[in-house]
Amino acid sequence: MSDTGPALLYSGKVEPPGAKRSNGRGRPTREQSEQRHLELLDRALDLFLERGFDGTSIEAIVDSLRMARRTVYARYGDKLTLFKAALQRAIDRLVISHATLRMAETDSLEETLLNVTRNIVANMRTPEGLRLMRIANAEAFTKPEIGAYLWERTGGVTLIYLTDLFERRLDPEHASDAALAFYQLMIDGAFRTWLWLRPSDDEIDRQAVYRIRLFMAGMGRPISDI
Repeated sequence: MSDTGPALLYSGKVEPPGAKRSNGRGRPTREQSEQRHLELLDRALDLFLERGFDGTSIEAIVDSLRMARRTVYARYGDKLTLFKAALQRAIDRLVISHATLRMAETDSLEETLLNVTRNIVANMRTPEGLRLMRIANAEAFTKPEIGAYLWERTGGVTLIYLTDLFERRLDPEHASDAALAFYQLMIDGAFRTWLWLRPSDDEIDRQAVYRIRLFMAGMGRPISDI
């Protein structure tokens, strides 16, 4: 990921619409406008997931919220832009930051890796995480910029952290390769195993410990108890 971050899905106005009410009661407050806008993005994402992008209209979204259509069209212009804005907000809310991941570190590298895996997979397994994965994966084939943004803001952030971790504590020369191998083996593998087979949390942990030991052995490093 570059220092400037991934290309945004939506880069329009960030302030709330703040349009005048037509019923004579004056302007809503800034907080009211922003809350209404967030309700719009949440409701849009719900309907896009339920009906798919092609099966959802702006009219259906705004009618379900009793919102003026002109307000939505003035801000977003079309359905695709609204979709990207709603998806971008959901992706950004799912991200686990570099600082948060560092808080899971202990003196034991193996324990640190287990903590990191647990935190990320648990985040992906939340209702919000699963909802996001479903709709992003469904639309990424026809809208590849969505898949790219999702990866950079989730997997990409994790890889930056893992590369830094391995540079500090494992193998500076091959840190980036080790980070990608670990991500694919542990995090992506653990989530996909849970998604398709639905093992218990204890079984997920058992498999995670086994895979971490495989990883450490592959790196030629001693294995401690975890």
